[in-house]
Order: sequence, then C-alpha cells, then structure tokens
Amino acid sequence: MEDKIYDVIIIGSGPAGLTAAIYATRGALSTLVIGGSRWGGQLQLTTEVENYPGFPEGVQGPELMSLMRKQAERFGVEVKEEDVDAVDFSPTSPEGLDTLRQRGVKVMRVVADKTEYKGRSVIIATGAETRWLGLPNEEKLIGRGVSSCAPCDAPFFKDKRVFVIGGGDSAMEEALVLSKFAAEITIVHRRDSFRASDIMQKKVLENQKIKVIWNSEAVDILGEEKVTGVRLKDVNTQNTEEHQTDGIFVAIGHNPMSKVFGGQIEVDEKGYIKKATSGFQMATSVEGVFVAGDVHDHHYRQAVTAAGMGCMAAMDAERWLETQKV
Repeated sequence: MEDKIYDVIIIGSGPAGLTAAIYATRGALSTLVIGGSRWGGQLQLTTEVENYPGFPEGVQGPELMSLMRKQAERFGVEVKEEDVDAVDFSPTSPEGLDTLRQRGVKVMRVVADKTEYKGRSVIIATGAETRWLGLPNEEKLIGRGVSSCAPCDAPFFKDKRVFVIGGGDSAMEEALVLSKFAAEITIVHRRDSFRASDIMQKKVLENQKIKVIWNSEAVDILGEEKVTGVRLKDVNTQNTEEHQTDGIFVAIGHNPMSKVFGGQIEVDEKGYIKKATSGFQMATSVEGVFVAGDVHDHHYRQAVTAAGMGCMAAMDAERWLETQKV
C-alpha cells in the first residue's frame, strides 16, 4: 500500500490515457498512470498510422505510443505497467490519515498487482478490445493484412481484394469505407441474413463493389509474412473452400474494458461507461471519476478522438479538483 495521494490516477495508457497524463501533469497535478502490463492500447498492434495529425509521412503505431509516453514522462507523470485488479470509487476518507479526514479530503482506491494506490480523482481510459476470430494464424498477421479498423487501414488496400467478417452495422460500415479504396470487397456472414440496420444493409447490397458469402465462417487465415487468403466453411454442408485475398477486416464487435469497474460505475447495456447527464463534459456517474476514449466511445474509435477526450477529461478533472477547495 502506498501512502501518497495523487491528484489524478489515470487507468489506461493508450492515446486517451497518455494525452490525459500530458494535460494533467502540465496542469501541476500529481499524476499516476496505471498503464497495464501491455501498455499502449490498440496502437501497439498496428503498423503504419497515416491519419494521426503531425506525421505527414505516417508513423508506426508503437512509435507513436512511445512518443506520447515520453512526452508525458517529460512533465513528471509516473507510469506503472501493472494491471488493475479492483477499484473502490466510494469517496471515503483514508484510514489513518486523520488530518486529511478532518479537512474533508476524500480519496478513491485503485488496486493493481496487489498494490493499493490512492487518488483524489480518477480518469478511466481503458479502451476496448477487438473481438477477434480466435484463429491460429490471426494474431501473427495483425497489421500484416488482418485489421479491425477500415478508417485506419483502408488506404493500404487500394485496388486490392479484401474480406470483411461480420454481419452487423460495424461490418457494413467497414465494407462501405473499404469500397472507396479496394477493388472488391466480400462480406462473410455465418447466417443467411444480416443483423445490421435496414438502411446499412441497403447501402451495402446496392454497392457494386461488395458481394456477400452467406452461411459461412472463417476457419483459417492463410499466409506467412502477410495475408494471402482465407479458408471458409459452409455452416450447412461443412465443406471448406479457400479464397485469395489481400486483407481481412474483422468486424464482429468490440468489448469495452470496463469489467473491473462492475458495480462501481454506470455503464450501458454493452458495458460502455456512460457519461453523466449534467456537469462536467467527461464526468461519469461517480463524482470525481471521468472517462475518455473507446471505453466510452463506441462510434468513432479513432486515436485522435480518444486523445481529444483524454484532453477534455484531464481539464475536467483539474477544474473539478479546484471546486473541492482542499
């Protein structure tokens, strides 16, 4: 257990968390980032990022995250590469700190790798995980033809042939974005009808570049150094067939990384953390707890929007702390 009480504890170390750290530390707030044993968020799994401002020639995802971390550390942030095990957002006075309790200082607790950290405010920036297919060759080829973000990677597939796996609105959106670049898009869906909204289905089915393979699922991704094909299985006949492709976009959904906060904070039906309906823009249902990035945002899911929300959350936390007058 650490006795130090931080002004801000940031949980998460992707673009949202590290941008929040930059703004918090520059605002003279003592700041701890609990970044996870695999710090850096989804960008650590990408190769070239072409749409982040300030890099006209593009930048590798891990390099971008390293630069963000160095910038935050330059201003004095502490970073712990630890995974959060539990949190206690009930604003109680810490036992044994009588002077602070008498002054009305409330703290929240975050436990990571069996160490308890205390903070006067918390920013949740844990992001969301892509739901991958779980195929043997899939993880190896992420960033080498396997992607989960068409707005990020579609330009790399100009005039190429790609497959999209999924049947909901996310899959429709991926296919439509890809149709601006790729020569041919094939959607693979395990049922005989889409789950997507009618308007999204209409746009896809009317697009001349997009075709659909129904009642099928991907059972293997082919390729060594990059994706060269996909093996599909017909769910009715169990027959398999290989198809050549330059890329595979997995669009079967995301899981917000909010499970550890269960029972502590209000989330929607999918587990995304909800913002408060009044007060500070990035406030949550718990006073003094703010949210930023993909753990809240299930629509845009871009590095630059996550970073923007990290900035907003840090500024809100700073202003909220000022209202506490302690």
